[in-house]
Amino acid sequence: MHAIRKKLILGSLLSLSQVVYGQTNFTLIQPGDSHAQIIAKAASVTPSAKQLRWQQLELTAFFHFGINTYSGTEWGTGKEDPKIFNPAKLDADQWVRVAKEAGFKQVILTAKHHDGFCLWPTKTTKQSVESSPWKNGKGDVVAEVAAACKKYDIGFGVYLSPWDMNSPVYGSDAYNDLFIDQLTELLTKYGKVDEVWFDGANGEGPNGKKQEYDFHRWYAHIRKLQPQAVIAIMGPDVRWVGTETGYGRETEWSVLPADNLDQSSISGDSQKDINVKPSGFLKGQDIGSREELQTAKGLVWYPAETDVSIRPGWFYHEKEDSKVKTPEKLLDIYYSSVGRNGVLLLNIPPNKEGLIADSDINSLKELTRLRTETFKKNLAKNASIVSANGKNAKAMLDGKYNTSWTTKGSDSTAVIELHLPKAETFDVLALQENISIGQRIEKFSFEYWDGQAWKQAATGTTVGYKRLLRFEPVNASRVRLRIAQSRLNPTLSEFGLYKQIK
Repeated sequence: MHAIRKKLILGSLLSLSQVVYGQTNFTLIQPGDSHAQIIAKAASVTPSAKQLRWQQLELTAFFHFGINTYSGTEWGTGKEDPKIFNPAKLDADQWVRVAKEAGFKQVILTAKHHDGFCLWPTKTTKQSVESSPWKNGKGDVVAEVAAACKKYDIGFGVYLSPWDMNSPVYGSDAYNDLFIDQLTELLTKYGKVDEVWFDGANGEGPNGKKQEYDFHRWYAHIRKLQPQAVIAIMGPDVRWVGTETGYGRETEWSVLPADNLDQSSISGDSQKDINVKPSGFLKGQDIGSREELQTAKGLVWYPAETDVSIRPGWFYHEKEDSKVKTPEKLLDIYYSSVGRNGVLLLNIPPNKEGLIADSDINSLKELTRLRTETFKKNLAKNASIVSANGKNAKAMLDGKYNTSWTTKGSDSTAVIELHLPKAETFDVLALQENISIGQRIEKFSFEYWDGQAWKQAATGTTVGYKRLLRFEPVNASRVRLRIAQSRLNPTLSEFGLYKQIK
């Protein structure tokens, strides 16, 4: 999968259907806008309803499963015999239950990978479960996963590879039609779909040709059939963070420059979805700073999905049973993805029998224990708060995301001091901005009173939906957060202090 992301296709000018400066997920920058005006616009860009719902999932799971599970490869060739696909004990209920018990709120199934083998009976190709011995060709993996998601009240998503090594029409206009037909089947036969996931892999088909993908048409079709679904990675709603390690940037902005915004393509203020994303894959550690925004033509809310596999590979291989990531490694990934303003997409590949392996389950169970025990008690919950230039301070400790503290007037800096009822030992700071108002905080520090002076425990740049910072254990009853820089008035929905469980 790593090479896939290197082949991301540059975004072209895509149609827009709204522009309202203020609480929208994009805005234009006019040629005469000052630096201060650009920063004010950036502070006012907010997620769409579907983007906010997606961000609040925090944990999503990938199920890489298909013909590669049986061929022992990561990438197939499109020439595999469907007869090798035969998961005798396939139990999609187990897959989704395992994800649910580990705290995941949505799953994505590889309905079709690059090899072209479809996990549902499709009218578009014979290269599908219908040609396999599994359930005598009457099986439907997509249907079983969708049903399990409904049973466990968890989100359901599909990955449909644009690259198809098996399709004889790949590399022609007919393939874009075929892809529309496959999307139609997936988005009309299985109920609600919460995420449609593409990557940018674009290799050769069986005729030696490459395909020019009609993303514009595909997006419009998804919006029509499943308007609540986020379109991810090669889509306008969610972007790839840039690595497959599970680690996001230390400074992760959700508001990014978009140079394919154009006034002439905007029609009215209909409040519909936009189909625009930044042009091309955004590399590097600095992709949304003030300096990066200064030369942009527009700004768009484009949050990061951070993907990684629980194993070295993306598909199940028995030889990797001893190489499953440890609970401690997965916990570090959690802090470095969800804790850095991202959503973690963790791949948990079913084995040849059609089950999640015990080694994977055991690692997930211990991860869940570590995470649950650490965050079950906010040691700051009953603190009194002093915020001279702030208002609604109690909102930071009420456990309600939609309520938030902010500063008075036009103040963009603040000092928030908390007095705990008694001294507590803690080593994790949790902060959440109210991103429904915007992502604004650019620089902050966290300090504690050691009885004689204020000492610094941690520093950070962006907060976003959630920021988790770990530091050496501190025992104190007085702490303070210093917000040194913000785009307009900063907001905080939640403030937490926690002690990591070993």
